[in-house]
Amino acid sequence: MHDIAVFGATGFVGRLVAEYLAAHAGPEVTVALAGRSRDKLERTREALGRDWPLVVADSADPGSLAALARSARVVATTVGPYRKYGAALVDACIAEGAHYCDLTGEVLFVHDMLSRHERAAEAGVKIVHACGFDSIPSDLGVLQLHAHAGPLGPTELVVTSLRGGFSGGTLASVKGQIDEITRDKAARRIVFDPYALGGSGPPQPELRKVTRNPKHGWVGPFLMALYNTRIVQRSHSLLDYGPDFRYREISRYPNPAAAVAVTTGMGALAAGLAFPPTRKLLDRVLPGPGDGPSEERRRNGSFRMEIHGAGRVVTVAAQGDPGYAATAMMLGESALSLAFDELPRRAGVLTPASALGSPLVARLQDAGMTFDVG
Repeated sequence: MHDIAVFGATGFVGRLVAEYLAAHAGPEVTVALAGRSRDKLERTREALGRDWPLVVADSADPGSLAALARSARVVATTVGPYRKYGAALVDACIAEGAHYCDLTGEVLFVHDMLSRHERAAEAGVKIVHACGFDSIPSDLGVLQLHAHAGPLGPTELVVTSLRGGFSGGTLASVKGQIDEITRDKAARRIVFDPYALGGSGPPQPELRKVTRNPKHGWVGPFLMALYNTRIVQRSHSLLDYGPDFRYREISRYPNPAAAVAVTTGMGALAAGLAFPPTRKLLDRVLPGPGDGPSEERRRNGSFRMEIHGAGRVVTVAAQGDPGYAATAMMLGESALSLAFDELPRRAGVLTPASALGSPLVARLQDAGMTFDVG
């Protein structure tokens, strides 16, 4: 049995995850490369220079997914949009006893997977969503804050620096979710429910406009808050950060002009993707699935966030494009942690904080990611 199988290894982000594991997993670690095309898998293996096994599997073929799940202790998947392609693999991993981790940023997909929680728990399987930039910095940052400060009340993540681009896969997921909430009122209620994935409390409206914050200066909405906050609330529902815990995410800007420009641009992009004629135009210029930036651009990206609560601040930062280089590192280390670390015995449909916790924090710190507590 292989230690880890990377499903989607011939896609852009999947190749980056495989490259990360090739560079950082020791020779004793067996990694299988999985995907639909054997020819592409062979070319990927050759480029990696590792004599790793290949597994041909297709999201539309449950039998091949069962064989993939039987072949490995951990399946790490980059194959999205996950609501369209992901459920069958989750089911296969539960049935075959393999742990699972992914890069989903889709509230609707994770909400669907909650129906598998009891079955996964009974099987002793960890189904771990959101193991990339969405939402490891948020989720593990709040976990570290709670570990050092104790019970938390109002808690706020502030993005202070972000250099990177959208991946084609992320945009495909965003478009799929926009389509669903446009035509389906039930889906819209789920996406905009801050407790859709767990937790409870008073209404928590998202920040939707630029404003002057007395503590942080000029702030505006953070694009991924709509997803990250739900993941953190699920961790809270499993780990209990305290009865008064409340959480939101915002972006800090150096001046109001920058805040308005970015916020207006994000709003225009969302509106454009929701309107079919403008979506066709945007599809010509935005990256598609499998597209991505050059190695230099991936290397020069970075992010920095501050999580404020209980009188303490946790700074989370990493070098590398958040959606590519940093995400490949996070998913790679999550898979290694699932395969080799002594983890909390909790099983089911989980989050990075509730499934992997401090062992993953230690791995990410060793890989160069910062979790500074002040």
